[in-house]
Amino acid sequence: MFSVFAVATQEYAISVDPITDTEGQTNTARVMISNIGKLPLTNIVVNYGSGKVDKLASLSPGENAMLSPPSNDNSAVKSVTVTADHGIIVTKGYRTPIKIPGPGFF
Repeated sequence: MFSVFAVATQEYAISVDPITDTEGQTNTARVMISNIGKLPLTNIVVNYGSGKVDKLASLSPGENAMLSPPSNDNSAVKSVTVTADHGIIVTKGYRTPIKIPGPGFF
């Protein structure tokens, strides 16, 4: 049987999706963090580089958090490292979403 719902297979697992988006002269960066494991993640630290960090006490299974680097110059962001208890360490580079041509509004 096929299901569209994802089933967590690991006790502790995290998904990290860093995005940087440029619109005109504005550059916006954000990091989506999701607990994709079976158990809560604790002591989550998001390190944007240059000593800039955000901390989350915990994320329950299936819970998401969207964070932004605490900077006025998001053009300087290259990668983000997320750590948590139970040996979780993820480093990812920022990706840029694909632009769809059009009038810019729907």
